[in-house]
Amino acid sequence: MILIGRGFPNKLIARELRLSEKTVKTHVSHVLAKIGVTDRTQAAVLAVRAGLVPRS
Repeated sequence: MILIGRGFPNKLIARELRLSEKTVKTHVSHVLAKIGVTDRTQAAVLAVRAGLVPRS
């Protein structure tokens, strides 16, 4: 959630977490569904509001 909130694309998240890009894509889709949003932008806004990512 923090990396999504920082605007990282799947490829960079995969590299950072040492996972395959497909695995990251699957997990991101599941996270979006669980938090009830339809896209990464909405997830990033929630991450900022929750204090997971500082406002820039």
